Amino acid sequence: MSANRHRGPGNANANHRAGPDDQPWQQVTLRNKSGMTVTVADWGATLLSAEVPLADGSLRRPLLGCAKLEDYARQAAFLGASVGRYANRIGHSRFPLDGQVVNVTPSNDAGHQLHGGPEGFDKRRWRIVRADEQEVLFALTSPDGDQGFPGTLQATAHYRLSDDNRIAITYRATVDQPCPVNMTNHVYFNLDGEQGDVRQHQLQILAQRYLPVESDGIPGGELKDVANTSFDFRQPKTIAADFLADADQQKVKGYDHAFLLDAKGDASQPAAQVWSQDGKLQMTVYTSAPALQFYSGNYLGGTPSQTTEPYADWQGLALESEFLPDSPNHPQWPQPDCVLRPGQEYVSLTEYQFIAR
Repeated sequence: MSANRHRGPGNANANHRAGPDDQPWQQVTLRNKSGMTVTVADWGATLLSAEVPLADGSLRRPLLGCAKLEDYARQAAFLGASVGRYANRIGHSRFPLDGQVVNVTPSNDAGHQLHGGPEGFDKRRWRIVRADEQEVLFALTSPDGDQGFPGTLQATAHYRLSDDNRIAITYRATVDQPCPVNMTNHVYFNLDGEQGDVRQHQLQILAQRYLPVESDGIPGGELKDVANTSFDFRQPKTIAADFLADADQQKVKGYDHAFLLDAKGDASQPAAQVWSQDGKLQMTVYTSAPALQFYSGNYLGGTPSQTTEPYADWQGLALESEFLPDSPNHPQWPQPDCVLRPGQEYVSLTEYQFIAR
């Protein structure tokens, strides 16, 4: 990072540059016994960067990020951010809830809400509850009516770096009124270390069905079987192999679709795997969420990067753990109810494990 800061392993480090709320940035760097490091920030409970030791002893940075902290507040790609209350899209910014229609704040000219609204959790200062060498806990209060959602929500984001090079992210939430909750991290990966096009990565997604969407990202129908389509990643294949091969992809310039996972919420089972083009780094994804949104970075172009040149389209990919998009309007889909009620706790765990080859 270009900004100056005090350093101290496992402790929150204040940065002299202020965020959008005029408060200093707080960063925490996690380290494990394998030599891997992960840095997170309190603004947006954001996953800023990671360094992974390769088999030849070199370090690789597999996450997309910005060179300047202030660029995180200006970019629109949600780089590494914690997203909520409701990740992905809510069609026409409304949904039925207990016999009433709830109208939430639109995010775009199309009138839909994306990633919790124009002032979602990615644009909030999270409080650091505790931090040590290998984990950090953030907390956030979302008041009643925030972005149109009912009730006060108490959320936490917990990052843990284990010695087997696994980044575990756990989101928890409680509410005092019924409300749909769907939190995720919008981290982008390029396992070749930001170099080149992620369409040359190999990808496996362990899912039998995917959800087609219209050009605005809103589901256009019911779930489809991946068999005999470009969305069949049940066996590893290069992302470029079937890129833009059909109308479902062409509507959104590539892959930006949710897959209903075979694991069905079992976080001990792999949900997806990714391999770098050079074969030196593999990543396995585990999650308790029912679905995974695969985004091939179709509109990354112009996003501030870690160099003087901005990112190009398809330079990073996201695998966002979540409920299916627009779930509040589709209770018939085969997944748990996305509505959280008083007395219940929302818990979503996702792990990204890096394996050097």
